[in-house]
Amino acid sequence: MPHHDAVAARVREGARDWRHTRTERLLLDAYDPADLPALGALHADARVWRHFPSGRHHDLARTAATVAADAAWWARDGLAPWSVRLAAAGPGSPVVGRVGCSVPDGRPWWNVYYRLAPAVHGAGLALEAARHAVAAAYDVDPARPVLAFLVEHNVGSRRTAEALGLRLVRRGPDVGNPDADAVRLVFLDRDPTPEVEAALARLTV
Repeated sequence: MPHHDAVAARVREGARDWRHTRTERLLLDAYDPADLPALGALHADARVWRHFPSGRHHDLARTAATVAADAAWWARDGLAPWSVRLAAAGPGSPVVGRVGCSVPDGRPWWNVYYRLAPAVHGAGLALEAARHAVAAAYDVDPARPVLAFLVEHNVGSRRTAEALGLRLVRRGPDVGNPDADAVRLVFLDRDPTPEVEAALARLTV
């Protein structure tokens, strides 16, 4: 088993160390405190929250709390969202996104997340990074399903989920969304188990 500081024993024996990896066009690194300003700017950009305005970060403290959770998940699970850089720009270049799979506390699934800066939209980079994230999740804990939450009117995000091989398993009100008309879609990579169904029901009532 690779060393991840305090990685939980459930990480599959023989799984690789995913903290620093890459795709053809992207460098993917576990969160570093130096990434915080760029990630703060990304999460404060209204353009990346067009489909979920209430999710926008209005202060750096909220982003700091988000990435603190990333650091805890890396230590616990051996996988969490990466800071994304363009490979052509090289190591240490500006962060252009946050993508990856994580296990939200108490949930029986990997949650796949993808958010990139508008400057790099339209080149298929979210899908490229998300595919790598799903491959990492299958390496670390293949028994845990991969899930994506999105709002129904976010067509681009839905296309990415479908291209990852996920399929729609639930549609209903987006609980907690200030937009009362918002509809939440849940995509999963396999048939939901009773445990997953029960956990989803607790999130949608």
